Amino acid sequence: MQQKPPPSLRASLAERFSDAPDVDAQSDQNDILRHMAAHASCRAFLPEAVSMDVLKVLCATALSSPSKSDLQQRDIVLIQSPEQRSRISDLVSGQAWVADAPVIAVFCGNNRRHRLAHEWHDIPFANDHLDAMFNAAADAAIALGAFVTAARAVGLGCCPISAVRNEAEAVSDLLGLPDHVFPFAGLAIGVPRSQPEVSKRLPISVTCHVDRYGEDGLENAVRAYDAERAQAQPYAQQRFADRFGTSDSYGWSEDKARQYSAPERADFGAFIRRRGFSLD
Repeated sequence: MQQKPPPSLRASLAERFSDAPDVDAQSDQNDILRHMAAHASCRAFLPEAVSMDVLKVLCATALSSPSKSDLQQRDIVLIQSPEQRSRISDLVSGQAWVADAPVIAVFCGNNRRHRLAHEWHDIPFANDHLDAMFNAAADAAIALGAFVTAARAVGLGCCPISAVRNEAEAVSDLLGLPDHVFPFAGLAIGVPRSQPEVSKRLPISVTCHVDRYGEDGLENAVRAYDAERAQAQPYAQQRFADRFGTSDSYGWSEDKARQYSAPERADFGAFIRRRGFSLD
C-alpha cells in the first residue's frame, strides 16, 4: 500500500505540542517514532477492501505486544461482512461514518481463558475481584494501540470506537461473546480517503511528570492550550448550546466538560457484573 512518508519526528511533535521536547538527529528519522508521532484518527475511507491476509498480519503484530503476566487476556473480532458492519454501525448511534469503514475490529478483554485454565487443572481461582476485569481491559488497550501503529505502518487509517460500550450487551450478543469476555473498543480500519488532521495535545509539562505527580500551574496551562487549539483547530459546533449557551472562548476543556455533563454508559458496571465479574 502506497503512502506518503510521515514528517520528521521533530516536525510532528512541534505540530502537536506547544512544549515539544528536543529531538536528536538519529531519533528524528526513526521510522517507528515518525509514524507514531504523526498519528491521526481516520474517519473517511476509500471503498477499498483490506485483505484478510493483511488483517491477520496486523492482528499477529498487535498481539505480540506486552500482556500482563503473559495471561494474554485480549481477543480481536474482525467484522468484514456488510451485514455485521451495518449492525455494529446501528449500535454506535451518532457515528454514521462507521458503516463506511471496510473493516471493523472489536477488541475484547478476555478473562475467560484464564478461568477455564483453573478448571482444567482443578486449581482455585483466588482473584475474583476488580483487578481481573481491569487486567483484561488493559491487555485489550495495549493490543489496540499496537494495532493502530501497525496499521499506519502499512498505509491504513484507523479510528477507535469506544461507543461499542454504549450497547455492550447487544454488541456482545451480536459477536457471541461468552461470560468473562467483554467488548473494550471497536476500531474502524481502511485506506484513508485523505490525510486526516493531527490533533494537538495538552503540553508535555501537564501530562509528563518526574518523580512525583504535580498540578502546579495546571489551570493556566490548560487555558493556554484551549486558546491555542481554538485558534488552530476550532470546534465546528459547541456541545449542548441549548443548555449552556455559546462561549466566545470555547476550547478543549469546556468541550470535554460539556460532553460529560450528560450520562454515558451508566449501566456498563451492571453489564460487567452480568458477565460474571465481581468489581469489589
